[in-house]
Amino acid sequence: MDPIGKSIRKLSGGDFEKRFEALFQDVLKDRRIKEFLNENKEVTRDQVERHLNDLFQYKKEWTNCDHCPGLEQCPNLMKGYQPSLSIYREDIQISYHPCPLKRRADERKRQASFIKSLYVPKEIVAVTFDDIDQDNETRVEAIARAMQFAYETVPGETGRGLYITGSFGVGKTYLMGAVSNALAEREIESMIIYTPDFFRELKQGINDGTYQDKLDMVKRAPVLILDDIGAETMSAWVRDDILGALLQYRMMEKLPTVFTSNYEMDELEGHLAYTNRGGVENVEELKAKRIMERIRHLNEQIVMKGENKRRF
Repeated sequence: MDPIGKSIRKLSGGDFEKRFEALFQDVLKDRRIKEFLNENKEVTRDQVERHLNDLFQYKKEWTNCDHCPGLEQCPNLMKGYQPSLSIYREDIQISYHPCPLKRRADERKRQASFIKSLYVPKEIVAVTFDDIDQDNETRVEAIARAMQFAYETVPGETGRGLYITGSFGVGKTYLMGAVSNALAEREIESMIIYTPDFFRELKQGINDGTYQDKLDMVKRAPVLILDDIGAETMSAWVRDDILGALLQYRMMEKLPTVFTSNYEMDELEGHLAYTNRGGVENVEELKAKRIMERIRHLNEQIVMKGENKRRF
């Protein structure tokens, strides 16, 4: 806060009293201060003089706000805060409250606390539905179904999810970022994970003792988004001990799971049926069908088409 004497010395000519009076009158010309004094006519000149430094700072910081350079460049004493005047115990009091930009930034941080992600680029979890192109009918349909899910699902009451399928780069993961943010607006926690990397980490977790904690963290997420399922190298252990256990728990607890995949459901069933054990491929159709029955029962398949946007 600028010392009042320093501000007085900046004014040209005259003795101290004249300079003080010039500063006093300059402060009183401020529109907001005039409105405050008009609303509180009991305020005396002595009170104004006693709080002239506060009033000068109030005027200066509102001038900054009127020409706001953005939250990051905010020059106010408390970045992102605006001053307000009030009467407390028959005297002038200045206090501070977050500005609209600060409130929006805080709300974004609060919402971000509801979104957890593993092995997913940071920009994905910042996506909203407004960011997604609606350049073909399948994309429009996918956005509509995803929005309906995000704004209507109630973890613990309904376990129904979505199964978004489409070729590389059509925006499936991008859409999931929008779902996570819409859920965060409703204060519903979600976890979006890149499935192949997660399965690899679980395998490593057997050696370092973190396997069960990591699996429990994922299977108990109120809304779980398994991104790019089918891109992993399938094994009987991944299928039965991880994916099977994960889906069984979530089905019993009515916790919705959302999938994205390059495979349609029938194709994913074929992927799950072929496992590699000891370098030998094994066909285990019954176990694959058991997994797919859980997925089909609780997830609506939605096909997304379009250009591969990763090429641009």
